[in-house]
Amino acid sequence: MSCEVALAAFLASEAPQGWRELSVFAADGAAARTCAAVDAERAGGHVVAPAPERVFAALALTPLQAVRAVILGQDPYPTPGHANGLAFSYVGPPPLPRSLVNIYKERAEDLSKPAPADGDLTRWAKQGVLLLNTALTVREGASKAGSHLSLGWSAVTDAVISAVSRERPHVVFLLWGNPAQAKRPLINESRHLVIASAHPSPLSARRGFFGSKPFSRANAWLEGQREKPIAW
Repeated sequence: MSCEVALAAFLASEAPQGWRELSVFAADGAAARTCAAVDAERAGGHVVAPAPERVFAALALTPLQAVRAVILGQDPYPTPGHANGLAFSYVGPPPLPRSLVNIYKERAEDLSKPAPADGDLTRWAKQGVLLLNTALTVREGASKAGSHLSLGWSAVTDAVISAVSRERPHVVFLLWGNPAQAKRPLINESRHLVIASAHPSPLSARRGFFGSKPFSRANAWLEGQREKPIAW
């Protein structure tokens, strides 16, 4: 399956409620152009993650009308077999990706809860947590992180973030890392909460991710807006 075929399947399904109406998902829109660029990468011999059928998994699992929180990262895991279309999520055998280990460590410190046994964050997505990256694909392999940040995904994810800010009443945006924080101007902070911190990567987690208490802060704010807290 190609990215272009995966995009067509995504838009034809029942999943993308609220997303398919965005202009970036039009036939000649930014999503189609970016998928064409991704397919050209594959045709050129690069291995791209995640698998095509998982590229739009975050949007398929969390419709616009259901979004209560957004976790925004940089791009999918470049380690072969790690990316599954949900930012920071991992489905596979141990060990867990190091960024996810750090997320669980902060969760344990913040909420006094032990780390889950697995890395699958689908349970968050089903509660309205949009697990989004600023780029939806990446070349697999060491030192390939960020390889698709300039491929065209920015227009797509900017439109998604803007739609959430515009259409949803009370959303917590957790912006992890510099590429995510660069999207802050797209968010109407008069109606939404932004919690910005360093990326949970081992390279940066100690520079502001650890100790940021994103989970308790998010829930305290949601409850203050008379919204149901998230079972992190």
